[in-house]
This record gives sequence, structure tokens and C-alpha cells, in this order.
Amino acid sequence: MKTITNKRIVRHRRIRAKVSGTETKPRLSVFRSNIHIFAQLIDDTTGKTLFSVSDIKTKKSKMTRVEMSKEAGLELAKKATEKGIKEVVFDRGGYKYHGRVKALAEGAREGGLKF
Repeated sequence: MKTITNKRIVRHRRIRAKVSGTETKPRLSVFRSNIHIFAQLIDDTTGKTLFSVSDIKTKKSKMTRVEMSKEAGLELAKKATEKGIKEVVFDRGGYKYHGRVKALAEGAREGGLKF
């Protein structure tokens, strides 16, 4: 019997077969838990994470999880532009491009990242 998590992992593997990042155009990988959202920029040629962000540090009272995800996306874009990264490849991690994942992507785009 396949669980929801197993189905997501299968979808993520299918996406990862087509998407990979380089040093100049890293992969923006998203992980969504029930409460928080995490994003990291990964160089797949060397297998190293350049940096990561989460909405844990942007925890503000009376903000919805979608608003916190957007703030995490803006923070990610700010760190990326400091390191000279302007373009990324988006990896939604098997999740639907909807809700918090979409908010994080839109926040990163507003911050100046292109994908």
C-alpha cells in the first residue's frame, strides 16, 4: 500500500531525473513539513548545498504559514543575490505548485531570482 509520503517521493524522483543544478544555476529545492517550509540552493555537480533558509527564523506573530513562506522566499533571494546568483532551477520536491510552495517561489521571484 502506497502512502502519501511514498507517492510524493516517487514524484520527486521523477522530477529529479529531469532537473539538476550547476554552480552558476543551482537547484532551488523545497521541503514542506506540516508547520514549516525549508528551501536550499544546491550545486548538483559537486553535491554541495550552497545555503538554506526556512521560515523558522521569520516566525512572526499573526502571520499565516503562506505569508511566512513568502518571507522565506524573499530571504532566499536576498542571500542568493549576495552570492552573485541570479538564476536557479526550481525543484518543487514532489509537492503541488500551490499554497506555501507557490508563495515561496513568488517571494524568490520578487526578490530578484529568475526561474
